[in-house]
Amino acid sequence: MLKRSLDIFISASGLLFLIPVFFIVAACIYLSEGRPIFFSQKRVGLNGNLFNLYKFRTMRKSMTENYQLATSNDNRITKCGHFLRYYKIDELPQLWNVLIGDISLVGYRPEIPYYVEKYTKEQKKILKYKPGIVDPATLFFSRYENDILSLSQDIEKDYIAKILPKKISLSLQYAQSATFLSDVKCLFLCFIKILKK
Repeated sequence: MLKRSLDIFISASGLLFLIPVFFIVAACIYLSEGRPIFFSQKRVGLNGNLFNLYKFRTMRKSMTENYQLATSNDNRITKCGHFLRYYKIDELPQLWNVLIGDISLVGYRPEIPYYVEKYTKEQKKILKYKPGIVDPATLFFSRYENDILSLSQDIEKDYIAKILPKKISLSLQYAQSATFLSDVKCLFLCFIKILKK
């Protein structure tokens, strides 16, 4: 109950406070690439239920179909998109997902159905928990995931074999022992990380 109250308060306050930022970002995307401004994708949430996750569009509109993975040097990403991704601004629309209850502020990153189908029985335990925007696994891999995939000859294969299992393991460990205070600490570390950029 306390976690949900925090989600509602921060997401509602954030959406209201960030209205000017949303208009500026929307204008940049529209002027450089046209519509659509937002990108939505089916993700797997609590108990395996599907929902639409929202982001600001960072890829050329002709190249967003079947989008799964992208590295920082991906030629599908627009100039504006590189900036939005680097500072995590493209993630801001997910505050709407938090407000309506699809995800929480703190939780594992929800995957697309394609990857969830590859989960082992043990890994599927993560679906008992509500996904979120950030958790310790997200913070850890935000530093290393792009480096690993940028050097990969097959980014999808390496993501499934090297990154996804570790992500799920770390996220599951956190979800099983998370408290309100640990969630607040996680949000604080995320905020500091963005400020450092």
